[in-house]
Amino acid sequence: MKRTIVIVVIALLVILAVFKLFSNRNKITAQNENLFANDVSVTVASVSKKDISPVLNVTGMVYPATELDIPAETQGKIKALHYTLGQSVKAGTVIASIDDELKKLSYESAKIDAEKAEKDYNRLKNLLSGGTTSQQEFDNAKFAYESAKNKVADAAKQLSYTKITAPISGTISKKLVEAGTYVNAGTAVASIVDISKLKVKVNLSESNAYYVSVGNKVQITSDIYPGVTFTGRISFVSPRGDDAHNYPVEIELANTGKTQLKGGTFVTASFEIGTSKMGICIPREALQGSIKEAKVYVAENGKAHLKNIVIGRESSGYLEVVSGLSENEQVVVSGQVNLTDGKTIKIINNN
Repeated sequence: MKRTIVIVVIALLVILAVFKLFSNRNKITAQNENLFANDVSVTVASVSKKDISPVLNVTGMVYPATELDIPAETQGKIKALHYTLGQSVKAGTVIASIDDELKKLSYESAKIDAEKAEKDYNRLKNLLSGGTTSQQEFDNAKFAYESAKNKVADAAKQLSYTKITAPISGTISKKLVEAGTYVNAGTAVASIVDISKLKVKVNLSESNAYYVSVGNKVQITSDIYPGVTFTGRISFVSPRGDDAHNYPVEIELANTGKTQLKGGTFVTASFEIGTSKMGICIPREALQGSIKEAKVYVAENGKAHLKNIVIGRESSGYLEVVSGLSENEQVVVSGQVNLTDGKTIKIINNN
């Protein structure tokens, strides 16, 4: 009886093991079918001719044309600050004072020595003309006098350094020390910005950078002042692009009147990049890789094929295709992340 029970139990275990193996095989088969499913859902757009506008709109940021720290030119303790944050100052305005007692004493001592040396020089000059002193004594007196005058000039300059002045006209933007702080020569005590002129920094793609030059006019607009257009000129076009083939460009513009911009404001820069023309275009979303090494997925006969293309100008979200595509071909504009060359696709839009 016991033997029969053992045999039954073993048989049941074998049946369960076989059932488990078949169940796992079915799961693996289903997973493999999903893994290697051919249909990838994508949306496409037709390659079409469009009027490529000569105006390119690029977002940039405003920076002060001049922004610098104001350093102390001598060491000592800050005796007083003569500015407040946001204060407008003229070039040469004293914004801070350093304790000048020792510098004053040095200056006064140098003056006394110079006055004595001048008297000795004049006395020996008269004696030399009367033949009662030697040329050597006169030359020594002259040298001492010239040296004393130089020391007075140096002491006067050191004394002047105790008055820290604004090197340019502008607005105080940072307070970097407090009264009583001991500073060394070169220590910044404040920052000043000049926003009477601004510069706008933008990046242009390689396909557009070749159409702009230093001196070209650029129209600048901002959401801060709807309906207001500022006119600037290109002051710099980088001779070298970054790894993504973007080229830094700077635009200078005057910042006067009631509608003044502040540093850090986002603006739109409108560039004229040649003349209007018709060209074969694709949506920018279709681009794979960089402008320099451009590729797109083309939908053909239910599959996605990766093609190399050459990009021309960019305009209003579209890229001009110089070569590599023909009109009416369909390019994938979404779903590319799941694609490889030759992958079967399912188009889910009607473009």
